[in-house]
Amino acid sequence: MTARMIQLACMYGRYGYRQITRMLRWEGWRVSYKRIERLWRVAGLKVPQKQPKRRRLWLNDGSCIRLRPEKPNHVWSYDFVAERTTDTRAFRILTVIDEFTHECLALPVARKFRAHDIQGIMSELFLERGVPDYIRSDNGPEFVAKELKDWLPKVGVKTAYIEPGSPWENGYNESFNGKLRFELLDGEIFDTLWEARVILERWRKEYNTRRPHSSLGGLPPAPEAWILEPKTKPMPWLGLTNPVYSVT
Repeated sequence: MTARMIQLACMYGRYGYRQITRMLRWEGWRVSYKRIERLWRVAGLKVPQKQPKRRRLWLNDGSCIRLRPEKPNHVWSYDFVAERTTDTRAFRILTVIDEFTHECLALPVARKFRAHDIQGIMSELFLERGVPDYIRSDNGPEFVAKELKDWLPKVGVKTAYIEPGSPWENGYNESFNGKLRFELLDGEIFDTLWEARVILERWRKEYNTRRPHSSLGGLPPAPEAWILEPKTKPMPWLGLTNPVYSVT
């Protein structure tokens, strides 16, 4: 019953414990308001006083849904993080993530990114990982450039722009950017762009393959797979029946 109470509270975020009690009763649970109120407090549930407005995804049939990731390659998101080298010159990091798997797909670095730069980066990712259904982003000039907006539909990608001034609508990427800042950028000094690229790519691989994620049950998004490959084929006529294996 407690699990069902929490599930209903997540589904109906503006309902209090009294409304949830009524819904539980409709489902056949014989329970009082006071008991649900006690379980509500133990679970730490609370109806927020203010709730940020969110944009819905409107469909052709007139219905609408919240755009939430449902499978790998369903929703990607990208954003920028700013940093500086020791000569005080600014550079930018493009963070691209798969919202369903939480995997960081790319961390390219450059002094400036233009629309055609982003198009080239995304083209390589599409070839490597497939084309996502949606790409979520803010309304930065690079993301809303006509060149990029015309190209994405041609390859089968729908754009999902967040409301201006509402970064919480891009929560997956904002959360990732915070981890990137806290775990890496706040503790590193970059002398050159080349150094930044090497360190960021190394961190990206560790983030994907080794870093535990609480939202994934303590597992990394893409854990390493160990494959044994024979260095040489067995040659019985030479007495080599046990090939030597290497780990890749």
